[in-house]
Amino acid sequence: MKLTETEIERLYKFTREHFVYHYDVQSELVDHLANDIEQTWVAQPHLKFEKARDISFKKFGVFGFMDVVEKKQKAMNKHYWKILLRFVKEWFTLPKIIITGLIFMVFFTILQSTFAEETIIASTLILVIVDLFFLFKNRSKKKTPNEKTFLLESMIGETRNGFSVLVLVNIFNMINLSDVNFNTMSIYMLLLVAIFATLMCIVFYITAFVMPSKAQELLIEKYPEYKMI
Repeated sequence: MKLTETEIERLYKFTREHFVYHYDVQSELVDHLANDIEQTWVAQPHLKFEKARDISFKKFGVFGFMDVVEKKQKAMNKHYWKILLRFVKEWFTLPKIIITGLIFMVFFTILQSTFAEETIIASTLILVIVDLFFLFKNRSKKKTPNEKTFLLESMIGETRNGFSVLVLVNIFNMINLSDVNFNTMSIYMLLLVAIFATLMCIVFYITAFVMPSKAQELLIEKYPEYKMI
C-alpha cells in the first residue's frame, strides 16, 4: 500500500514539528519514513498511518531526527567550504589579482605606520558593523513557515554572518588585549600579517556579497529541484 499525497504532506509537517526546518533534510527524512511505513504495511496492512509512522520514527533512536540533521549539517559545511574555496581561487585572476595586490600594499603600508594598531582595530570594527547590518537585513527577509528553505540557502544567508562576526571579533580581541606592537615586528612578520589581512578581506567580501548574489545559481547547482520550487 502506497502513501497518499495528504499523508506525505503530514510527514513533512511531522518533521517540522520535530525541529527539522530545511526542506532538503525534510525530504530525505520523509522519503525514509515513507519507505519504512510502506514496508510496515506489508507485514501489518491494517495498521493506522499514525501508528506506522510512530513505529518508523522510533527507529531513529532517542534523539529522533537530530543525528540525521547533524550529519547533514556537517556534510553541507564541507560543501560550503568547497564553494568558498572555488570563489577564492577565481578571485586570483585578472583584473581582481591587481585589486588584491593593491589591498595587500595598503595593509603593508598601514602596518608600518605609527597608528597601525588603531587602524586595524577600527577597520575590524567597521567590518563587524557591516556584517551585522547584513545579518539583520537577511533576517528581516525571513521566509514564512510554509515557504521552503534549503540548508545551503540558510548557510549562505545567515550562518556565514555569525561566522564572520566571530572571526572578526576574535581578531579584534587578539590585537586589543594582547597589546600587539606592529612597529617592533620584523619585515617578514609584517608581510605575513598583511597577507593574512588581505585574505580575510577577500573571504569576507566573497561570503558577504559574492555568494549571496549567486545564491540561486548555487542552489540550482546543488538542488536540481530548487528551480521547480
